Amino acid sequence: MLKTTSSQIQEILRQHGIELWGISALTRPLTFEYYRRWIEDGAHGEMDYLSLHSPLKENPQALLPQAKTALVVAIKYRPHPEPIKDLPIKGLKIASYAHGADYHYWLKEKLDSIVHQLKQTDPQGTFLCMTDSHPVLERDLAVRAGLGWFGKNTCVIHPEHGSFFLLGEIYTDLELTPSVMPVADHCGTCRRCIDACPTDALVTPNYLDARLCISYWTIEAKGSPPEHLRTKMGAWFFGCDICQQVCPWNEKVIGREFLRNERASQFERDQTLDDIRFILGASNKHLLRVFSGTPLVRAGGRGLKRNAIIVATNLKLTELLPEIRLVGQNSPELQELCDWAVRSLSSDF
Repeated sequence: MLKTTSSQIQEILRQHGIELWGISALTRPLTFEYYRRWIEDGAHGEMDYLSLHSPLKENPQALLPQAKTALVVAIKYRPHPEPIKDLPIKGLKIASYAHGADYHYWLKEKLDSIVHQLKQTDPQGTFLCMTDSHPVLERDLAVRAGLGWFGKNTCVIHPEHGSFFLLGEIYTDLELTPSVMPVADHCGTCRRCIDACPTDALVTPNYLDARLCISYWTIEAKGSPPEHLRTKMGAWFFGCDICQQVCPWNEKVIGREFLRNERASQFERDQTLDDIRFILGASNKHLLRVFSGTPLVRAGGRGLKRNAIIVATNLKLTELLPEIRLVGQNSPELQELCDWAVRSLSSDF
C-alpha cells in the first residue's frame, strides 16, 4: 500500500474547493459521556434514533472495523455552495444552510469524488464517506481534528471561519497522522448566544435542550410545539440562525452590521402572504415534490404547514384566517394548532 501524504490530501481537497480540514484518530469520542447524559436527560426530544445509535457513536469502528482515522472537512454555506434559484418561497425566514440543495446529497457526492482520487493514491485503501445522516459524533471529530472549539451555542467555531459551515467525514484504514493542535476555547465570558435565544433552549453553556429549540420544532418534531413556545418562535419558518448570528466570531467573518441588519430585517407582507397561502393550499405530496432536493422536505408536508401557521399567527396575518380554518378542518393532526391560531388572530381584529 502506498503512503498518502498530507500534501497529497491537501491538493485533492483544494481541487474540490475545501480549505478547512483535519484528521482525527478514531477512538472513543471525548464527549461521549456528556452525550450519554444529554440523552438520559431527554433533551433530544422525539429524536429516538439519537438514543438508538449511541452504541455506534461510542465505538466508531462499528461502522468500519478496519478504520483507524477520520478525514474531517468543513464547507462554508454563506454564501451557499449549491444555491437553488427557483425556490418557490421567497418571503419566509429559513436557516442559512437550507437556502440551497440538500447537503446530504451534494456533500456526499463531493466526498465520494475525493475518495475516488484517494484510491488512486492508495488503491488498497478502505474508505467510508459520511454526512450527519450516519451515527457519528461529528462535532467531536471536528474539534479533535483542529477545526474549532465547542461554542456555548453547541456549534463548532473556528477563529477564522466562524461556525457557518457543514461537516463531512471520511473514515479510512490509511495510516494518517492526526492533527495535534487543538483550537483553544475562545468563547470566554461571552454569552450572547444564550441571552439571544428566544426560547431559552441554551439552558447552560454548551447544553442545548432540543425540546425548547426552534430548529427542532420546525424541522425534526412531528407534532406541534407547546403553546407557550409558539409566540417565541417569531417568523422562523424552517430552522433558526439566531445563536450563530449574534456570535462575535461570525460577526468577525461575515460583518457585524450585515448580521445585525439580517436579524432586524422586516418581512415583506405581500410576499409572505403569498408564500404561506401556497403552503397551506397545497397538498402534502405537492409540497414534497416542489421542495424535492432541498432540506425543507425533512419537515414533511404537514410540518411545513404547521410552521406556516405559527409564522402567520406570530406575524398577525389575519388575511390567512380562511386558509388556516380550512387546514384545521382537513387535518386532524393540525386542528389544535389551527384553533389556537384562529383564536389568536381573531383577537387582533
